[in-house]
Amino acid sequence: MRIIVDVMGGDNAPLELVKGACKAAGMYEAEYTLVGDRSAIEKVARENELDISAFEIVDARDVVEMTDDPITAVRKKGESSMMVGLHLLAEGKGDAFVSTGNTGALFTGASLIVRKIKGIQRAGIAAVLPMNTPVLLLDSGANISVTAEYLEAFAMMGSVYMNKIFGIESPRVGLLNNGSEECKGTELQIETYKRLSENKNINFVGNIEANKVPFSVCDVLVTDGFTGNILLKNIEGMGRLMIDSIKGLFLSNSMTKVSALLVKKQLSAMKKKFDTTEYGGAPLLGFKKPVIKAHGNSKEKAFASAIKQAYFFASSGVIDDISREAATLREKRLAEKALENVPSHAALEGDEGIK
Repeated sequence: MRIIVDVMGGDNAPLELVKGACKAAGMYEAEYTLVGDRSAIEKVARENELDISAFEIVDARDVVEMTDDPITAVRKKGESSMMVGLHLLAEGKGDAFVSTGNTGALFTGASLIVRKIKGIQRAGIAAVLPMNTPVLLLDSGANISVTAEYLEAFAMMGSVYMNKIFGIESPRVGLLNNGSEECKGTELQIETYKRLSENKNINFVGNIEANKVPFSVCDVLVTDGFTGNILLKNIEGMGRLMIDSIKGLFLSNSMTKVSALLVKKQLSAMKKKFDTTEYGGAPLLGFKKPVIKAHGNSKEKAFASAIKQAYFFASSGVIDDISREAATLREKRLAEKALENVPSHAALEGDEGIK
């Protein structure tokens, strides 16, 4: 297996990303291609005594900036590390691609270069929420406007991912909503509820309110990208607030500092459990090849975790299973459209109906 790594994107390139690649290489038996400014990569490796001798380096001097417009980045920055990496993936010169760069540019580039799986109308960004048991949030930022069909496909792709990567036999799928009742939400949520309820291949457990998400009520949570991104960032912010508050509590005086020593092991375990760097990035589901979007501020540990995700994603068979399920959804969609085009008896017989 070969993993293609963009080491020029994000806030801490290239040093922390090269360090992350070296860390991952020591844990997973795979070959690695580093894409970026060769001179910059070799410089940070030399200055920090990092062994990159086993890595292939593909020179790409241009960089997609966080402020770049996605379409412009794809069209005018074809020699950037991100676009070169995506082309290598599409050409079969690697099995997965990881980048910390501009999310919009990565998603757009994957859409135009790697391409979507046949039958998938919209790909989505799937973020793993670090709850008591991990929850896959889909979509978490790619699609502001969605249809019930898109959300049904998200539910399917999320179920396949959680089954293959986390070993969950029949992942529970929830629909993010403002109430648990079947009638809650807009027309979109009501129609999606109906579709998910009728899909026998999806273990749908109903509407999920945001305050229930942390309590292991579902394994996959589907919503539009705008709402999902807000929820994701709120959860990340609250997680940091809680960790900082607990830290402040235990460091407030000499007595609490002693108490902290007594529960140090438990505190470390709790911090690890809710640490987003343990997952490192979000898989882009719906494309023909594995693409992982790592956090823009990733450092060594988080980036190594993102590479780990790419490794398991590429070796899991997720894309093959999604392709099979997508074919089923496509047949269902075509059948529904065919029914929509069948004229009613009343229309055939005139306004007065059948005599």
